[in-house]
Amino acid sequence: MVFSSLLFVYAFLPLSLLVYWLCPNRKAKNLSLLVFSLIFYAWGEPKYVLLLMFMAASSWYCALRIADAPYQETARAWMMASVAVDIVLIGFFKYSPLICSIFGRVPDFVSRIALPIGISFYTFQLMTYVVDVYRGDAAAQKSYWNVLLYAALFHQCVAGPIVRYKTLARELFVSRKAGKDFLPGIRRFSVGLAKKALLANPCGALADQLLLSTSAASDAALFAQNLSHLQGLTVVESWLGAAAYMLQIYLDFSAYSDMAIGMGWMLGFHYPENFNYPYLARSVTDFWRRWHMSLSTFFRDYVYIPLGGNRVSLPRWLLNLFIVWSLTGLWHGASWNFVLWGLYYFVFLVAEKLLLKKVFGKLKVLPHLYALFVVMAGWVIFRFTDVRLAWQVLRNLFALNGNRFSDFIAVTVLENNLFLLIVSVVACTPLAKRFSDTMALRYREAGSRTWEIIRTCVIPVVLLLLATCSLVGDSYNPFIYFQF
Repeated sequence: MVFSSLLFVYAFLPLSLLVYWLCPNRKAKNLSLLVFSLIFYAWGEPKYVLLLMFMAASSWYCALRIADAPYQETARAWMMASVAVDIVLIGFFKYSPLICSIFGRVPDFVSRIALPIGISFYTFQLMTYVVDVYRGDAAAQKSYWNVLLYAALFHQCVAGPIVRYKTLARELFVSRKAGKDFLPGIRRFSVGLAKKALLANPCGALADQLLLSTSAASDAALFAQNLSHLQGLTVVESWLGAAAYMLQIYLDFSAYSDMAIGMGWMLGFHYPENFNYPYLARSVTDFWRRWHMSLSTFFRDYVYIPLGGNRVSLPRWLLNLFIVWSLTGLWHGASWNFVLWGLYYFVFLVAEKLLLKKVFGKLKVLPHLYALFVVMAGWVIFRFTDVRLAWQVLRNLFALNGNRFSDFIAVTVLENNLFLLIVSVVACTPLAKRFSDTMALRYREAGSRTWEIIRTCVIPVVLLLLATCSLVGDSYNPFIYFQF
């Protein structure tokens, strides 16, 4: 079940909210959240609920042992044991095929291992819980069911944002002001749903039309056919396909974060923002301060800084950065293109730190164009598990394969999707938000609440209806980050 399904929007979510609000106290409300969260997770993969419950139990037990440990060495041993369990389990379920491929043929039973939905997200959350208890930043939770609720909370369990235990613990287990942000939460959820259904899905369909669907591109048996298709693309079609995928992956993932944050507001939870208009970045460094911020913060606080960060010698700093970006790539998927994608960013981050920072500081437009192209080229590598196909598309962008600049089909595709692309680009900027805030301020100064009523009540209803119309009968409703 995904947030952008009609079943979720018109059945699961309203029912979960109704039961939650009918519960008389916080303990009962949390119980209802836990039940609905487990049902939500089990909807697609019932057997992997047991894996989620086991990993939560392991973290809960180890955190208690850390809290009761008489010596620092003992506490550290329990912390390392918990992290080891998490790494072993995510390694088995997510990285077994990649590990086996290093040593030869991947056994059939390994290739049949299904990836548990959201394992990368809830594994990292459980790690932050145990490490924060070890560091003294959070108190060990005595109730196993509370730890399970934190890990399984359906708003953000399967696709983030990665919420630290110490960020959520007070609102989840101590006190929360439910109801205060209910209407803004509905608005935020509606914006995310519309962004997903009206923009991300059509952009994804366009990217699949031009650059192959993910399933087709990852099928080794279709390699010759796939390569032939990509070789036949014009320069315009290649740029159009890469841009459509670039828009899709942001609109898709940020929409899911919008919906998660909105549902949290409805219940009194405040999850961290996960995006800050990343395509407005002036550099790759700036891009990663704006993109998937909860993941960047995790690697900074739990990997990069413990390794020494940048307060070390230059060679050690390079090693620290190399480790972080290798892990960032691996986190996204068990395929060599993801590792290459992570190291691709490592190269640009080092280049910016050592060479480009001073140059870009004197320029205005060029840094934005540079960052956009680097990110778009990175998404091409990210999209194709077979790097040879990615290389074909990258060469196409500059007609290095002898492909034509354009043709009638390319022009037709561009004309048919021009409005979609323009609206999608606008949705990647703060223009709509700034317009809404400006209108609210003007009406407020005039002593009128008209615009507040419009954006709180009218706009969410309109967006919900438009998204529903788009989703009815539309079988194309993927969510990219479910695979991570």
